This record gives sequence, structure tokens and C-alpha cells, in this order.
Amino acid sequence: MDIIKIAEKSMSMTDEVWMRHSNPWSVYTRFTALPIISIAFWSRDWIGIYSIAPISLAFLWVWLNPRLFNVPRKTNSWASMGTFGERIYLNRENTDIPVRHRTFCRTLQSLSALGLPFFIYGLYALDFWILVLGNFWIMVFKAWFVDRMVWLYVDMKDSNPNYQSWYKT
Repeated sequence: MDIIKIAEKSMSMTDEVWMRHSNPWSVYTRFTALPIISIAFWSRDWIGIYSIAPISLAFLWVWLNPRLFNVPRKTNSWASMGTFGERIYLNRENTDIPVRHRTFCRTLQSLSALGLPFFIYGLYALDFWILVLGNFWIMVFKAWFVDRMVWLYVDMKDSNPNYQSWYKT
């Protein structure tokens, strides 16, 4: 089961949405998602059952974020190319990608997943420092994953006219 594929499917990521998400504002503000989700779930301690509202809004933010920004005029930024690499990586069953990328990306995803127990326990126990550790751990490896996606895109953009069309200077 590929959690990234499941997430993409639930996000309804069309070509238009992917191009909007390649806007650096979308990519960088996406890094707020985990802290926002953390605060929303933590709010159960403050407002009880009414925490359903901030939790729902947090997940709405996750869904809306790639749709809020315009398609960028230039896509030669780190953030844009990271998004393009992620599209290629998600399509790895249909497009052959170099083994070095596949292996390293799986490693980064596994390392990121090691932060989930801290994240979940921190939310469950309302342990601020454990939650911060979980957020930090997951976000560091997510950023490294995005960086690897840039490398994947740069390595693959000339292999497919569609990939080339995404790049605008």
C-alpha cells in the first residue's frame, strides 16, 4: 500500500491542480499543514468535542492549499521542480525512474515515518515536546524528500516532452 498514492487520490490532483501546486507559495505554505493539524487535534483539550471544527478546517487547508495559488509564470524554482519530481515519482509504476532515486526516496519515506509514533503519541498524551519532535522529524525528512524530487525531475525532464513542458523560465 503506497500512502503517497492514497493521499494523491484523496486530494483529487488533476493536471491543473498540480500546476497550481507548483507555485512556490503553495509548496512553502504546505509545510504549515502538520503544525496546523497538531494544533487542531490539541484543541480537544481546550474545547472538547468542538475540536471537530478546527480539525475539519485543518484538513480543509490540506485539500485547499494546492488549489489556492495561481499557476506560476516561472517554474525553475526549487519548489516547482520538487512538485514536478513528485508527479514523476508518483507515476513510477508507468514510468521507469532510476533505481538510485527509487531506493533513496523509499529510505526518506521510511525515515519520515519513524516520526509518526512521536507525532501520534505527542497528540495522544498532549506532550508538547514529543509532538514538536514528531513534527520536526517528519518535516525534515519531507523537505529532504522534496529536495530529492528536484533531483529526480532534473534527471528526467529531458526524457519526456510532457515533463519538459512543465519547465518555464
